[in-house]
Amino acid sequence: MKEINTLADYMNDENRVSPEERQRINFEVELIGKIIEAREQRGYSQRDLARLSGVKQPAIARLESMRSTPQIDTVLKLLAPLGYTLTIVPFEPQR
Repeated sequence: MKEINTLADYMNDENRVSPEERQRINFEVELIGKIIEAREQRGYSQRDLARLSGVKQPAIARLESMRSTPQIDTVLKLLAPLGYTLTIVPFEPQR
């Protein structure tokens, strides 16, 4: 088995992480990053977002630190006071 020295090595090793799993991980990282970015742009603390969304602050902290997998209903609750929603769009498969 190939030597793994970095996270990128691990993520790019198809024997360890399938393309589907890599896509899921990348989606979660991007989604959570956008939530954090939108929250900070509005000047909201996690506590502010908790009050506005009804999602408890510790749950927001776990989500933002990638210690929990975001559930769709939670994501939608967080996005609404930030002025966002989720949209499904077609994509071009990588060649």
